[in-house]
Amino acid sequence: MALNLDAMSRDELMNLRKSVDAALKTLDKRKKKKARAAVEQTAREHGFSLNDILGTKKANGSKKKSSPSKSPPKYANPADSGQTWTGRGPRPGWFRDCLAKGKTPEDMAI
Repeated sequence: MALNLDAMSRDELMNLRKSVDAALKTLDKRKKKKARAAVEQTAREHGFSLNDILGTKKANGSKKKSSPSKSPPKYANPADSGQTWTGRGPRPGWFRDCLAKGKTPEDMAI
């Protein structure tokens, strides 16, 4: 099936491009599906599921989204309770200022 691209109009070429792009996408999907099935089979032969090997939790195989764990605040600014600090990382300025004025960390504990 040889195509004479030189004889095609711009619209025909654009439609051909769209068709080729769509065909490539479906080809990639089919190849990925086949590769995944092969990997899952190999994992089963070794006594594991693909999720066991990849460390995923969801049954559909999608990756579990991990969010960074946030520590609850341990200290609050006595002058402005909206300013808090978890006790991790560098001390905020308000915390250092309170210590300089004679307050203790226990005075600012939540």
